[in-house]
Amino acid sequence: MEYRDYYQTLGVGRSATQAEIKKAFRKLAREHHPDVRPNDKGAEQRFKDVNEAYAVLSDPGKRTLYDQVGANWETFSRAGAGAGAGARAGGAPADGFAWSSAPGGGGVRYEFRTTTGGDASGFSDFFRMVFGEGDVGGAAGAGGPTGRRRTGHATTATVDLDELLSGMGMAGAGRSSRPARPGRSVEATAELTLEEAFHGTSRIVEVDGKRLEVTVPPGVDNGTRIRLSGRGGEGSDLFVVCRVRPHPVFSRRGADLEREVALSLEEALLGGEIAVGTLKGRVLLTIPPGTQAGRTFRLTGQGMPRFRGSGHGDLFVRARVVLPTNLTADARDAARRFLDLVDQPNPRT
Repeated sequence: MEYRDYYQTLGVGRSATQAEIKKAFRKLAREHHPDVRPNDKGAEQRFKDVNEAYAVLSDPGKRTLYDQVGANWETFSRAGAGAGAGARAGGAPADGFAWSSAPGGGGVRYEFRTTTGGDASGFSDFFRMVFGEGDVGGAAGAGGPTGRRRTGHATTATVDLDELLSGMGMAGAGRSSRPARPGRSVEATAELTLEEAFHGTSRIVEVDGKRLEVTVPPGVDNGTRIRLSGRGGEGSDLFVVCRVRPHPVFSRRGADLEREVALSLEEALLGGEIAVGTLKGRVLLTIPPGTQAGRTFRLTGQGMPRFRGSGHGDLFVRARVVLPTNLTADARDAARRFLDLVDQPNPRT
C-alpha cells in the first residue's frame, strides 16, 4: 500500500485554497469522466482517484489530518489512527464502487460508494487506513459539486453530472443505475433543449449495469414522464422525467409558443414582409401599415408538436417597434414636418 499524494492528483500546491482545489477537481472530473472517455480503460480509475483526492482536500478536517500524517503514514497506521479516525471495530475496510442515482430530485447523479463486501475498487486502502470508513461523512462547501454523506457502514460521494458536464454539450445526457427492487420503479431525469423537445431525441440511461437508449418523442414538456415497462430491472418500470431548459427566444404555453420580433419605424408605419424564425425554419410574416408596438400575430401550426397527439400548436409573434436614435438636425426637422402632417390624437387621453 503506497502513500497517496492527493495534492499531486489534483495538480495543486499544498497551500492551495478551497476555491483552487474545487476548480482543479471540476476540470479533472470533466476531463476523465468515463462518459467523456468511453474507450479509455484507465479513465474510470483516474476519475475515482480525483474524486478520492477531492473528498479529502475539500474537507478541512480531513485535509488537516492528511497534512499531519504526510509521509509518516506507515507510523500513523501502526499506531492505529485508522480506527481512531472512525474505522469500525476490527479495522476492516469498506470495499466496492457503485454507480447510483441519488434520490430526492435534481438531475441524474453519480454516486461513488465504498460498501462492506465486494472488491476493493472504491476509495483506496490508504484512504480507509487514514480516515476509516465511518468518517467519510461531512459536506463540502455549500454549492460545491460534491457532497458526501454517511449511510450506515457506507461512505458516499455524490457528483452532480449536469454540473460536471456543463459547457460540454452533454448536460442532461446522464444515466441512472439505482439498483432496482421488485415492484419498485426506477426514475431518471432527462434535461432537454426546446429544440430537442420539438424534434424528439434520445438519452442513454444505465440501469443495473445495462445501458438503455430511451427515445424521447416530440412534444414533451416539463414533468412529462416516459414509462418503459419492465425496463427498470427485475421486472420494475423505468420512468424518465423530462426537464426542458428555458429558451432565449421562445417561451412556451402548452403546445403554443410565443416570441418577440423587432420592427423598424418604417416597417411599423408603412408595413412590409419580414422573416421570422420558428422551430421549423424561417417564415415570412406580413406586417400591415400602422402596426402598433405590442400587436400580436398568430402563426397557425408553428408551435410545438402535441405530445402523443396530432398536429402542432401555434406561434404568437409580438411586435416591438425600435425607433431610430442619434438623429441629425436635418432628420429632426424632417420628423417635425412629418408629424405636422399626421393627425394623431393624444394617446394618453
